[in-house]
Amino acid sequence: MALGELAGLQPRVYEGSRGRSSRPPAVLLIPAALVGAAVLLPVAYLALRSLEAGTETWDLLLRPRTLAILARSLLLAATVTAASVAIAVPLAWLTVRTDLPLRGLWSVLTALPLVIPSYLGAFLVVTAIGPKGLLQGWLAPIGVERLPSIYGFAGAWLVLTLLSYPYVLLPVRAALARMDAALEESSRSLGRSAWQTFLLVTLPLLKPAIAAGALLVALYTLSDFGAVSLLRFETFTWAIYVQYGSFARDSAAVLSLMLAALALGILVVESRTRGRSRYDSTDTGGGRPPTVVRLGRWRWPAVALCAAVVALALAMPAGVLAYWAARGFIAGETLPLVWSRAWNSLFVSGLAAAVTVAAALPVALLAVRYPGGLGRLLERVSYVGFALPGIAVALALVFLGVRFATPLYQTLAMLVFAYVVLFLPTALGSVRASLLQVSPALEEAARSLGATQLRAVFSVTIPLVRSGALAGGALVFLLVMKELPATLILSPIGFETLAVSIWGAASEAFFARAAVESVLLLLASWVPMAFLVLRSEVRER
Repeated sequence: MALGELAGLQPRVYEGSRGRSSRPPAVLLIPAALVGAAVLLPVAYLALRSLEAGTETWDLLLRPRTLAILARSLLLAATVTAASVAIAVPLAWLTVRTDLPLRGLWSVLTALPLVIPSYLGAFLVVTAIGPKGLLQGWLAPIGVERLPSIYGFAGAWLVLTLLSYPYVLLPVRAALARMDAALEESSRSLGRSAWQTFLLVTLPLLKPAIAAGALLVALYTLSDFGAVSLLRFETFTWAIYVQYGSFARDSAAVLSLMLAALALGILVVESRTRGRSRYDSTDTGGGRPPTVVRLGRWRWPAVALCAAVVALALAMPAGVLAYWAARGFIAGETLPLVWSRAWNSLFVSGLAAAVTVAAALPVALLAVRYPGGLGRLLERVSYVGFALPGIAVALALVFLGVRFATPLYQTLAMLVFAYVVLFLPTALGSVRASLLQVSPALEEAARSLGATQLRAVFSVTIPLVRSGALAGGALVFLLVMKELPATLILSPIGFETLAVSIWGAASEAFFARAAVESVLLLLASWVPMAFLVLRSEVRER
């Protein structure tokens, strides 16, 4: 008997959509369609601006320089994605399945780099290990006059990898926490080693979560401007920002539309590699929790791996921030802690996380439960906003607000709407990965007992995907905490977040103040992140 066919094991993999209706109900289709239409609003604006562009603007796409920039962008996205997966999967397994010392602490620390803005992370790395950085100053007494340049591809790859791997880490952690141990234990009972079981059983079941996180990393890398601009690696997004900065908005719209088309191309490739395999379970969540793996002699090497990642991605930036703050105190600078900005950041981040997860649920349910052409189309469309530069989405909403929705212009509602457009995929990927592990037979059983379809979804399915929803909400929360372009353009008058304040202080060379507020940003993110990560872990055990 094949291992995957053993009776009662969870989860199982099968093809197609057997036993379910091919027509989605209106109660699911209408919300999903509204979410898809909302995401397409900025794209519609870019299309209108592109149609107004002259032939010279369209010729910009075929210039050798543009094609070279596109090739560099794809290279950076591919390498950052591969490195992020290589870092995140071992960290997720160590912090969920093993007796790693201080496992809860590592769970939070390894996720926190996601809150560091890319422009700040790049500047901190240059300050620390750049050619004339702090490390070079410490090595100067032994004759080291200049370190190798970190500018260019190598620096951009390092910074974006260190800030992006949590995109993969959080959904994979959620998938590991949700997975029943029965299938792995059956594999071991058939004579397979722990390593063979991981490769042949666990890793294939993690494929949806890994794919969702990898897709986010690739799209985030394509849309990043802060790190690549500071590290002088010319990418597609940099070219778009240059066009916006020179007020060539037609050219910027054409390039942004090309970036959206590129994102759709990546989504098509991802969906083809994903296939139609499904990973669901007839278990209601009461399956045996996984056996804790004893690391034995690998215990301290595992701690060293976690410590090395945290040191590079979190401790080094925090150390530079502390250095800046200390210099400011010594110089007598006034460094007030702006609690109102911290509260604004926490409030809008929590609100955006809740709204985004709510918007992701109908799209994920439609794509997973009714995997036809419409479901796949709406799912792919939902990812487009994540690949667009924040300034493109913000200016599109300014145009729409001024022309068609004046009461919403410069309100918190429009700002949250922008966050949903930009960060919907971060919630969608995690929810989808968890939903793939929940059998539709559970909903059918609830309906056979008299529940309506909507009640079956809310009473059965949504509680079973809470781990993925929490992971997605955590991702959105952290992204909103550090988001800058859309917040600068769309925030209500007088509503200032920590990210905006940090950007203003750094731009004016008030590095000590920027350092203090950056530390406050990390601390403000720490408590919610710890709550989400540890609550998710406790609930699933």
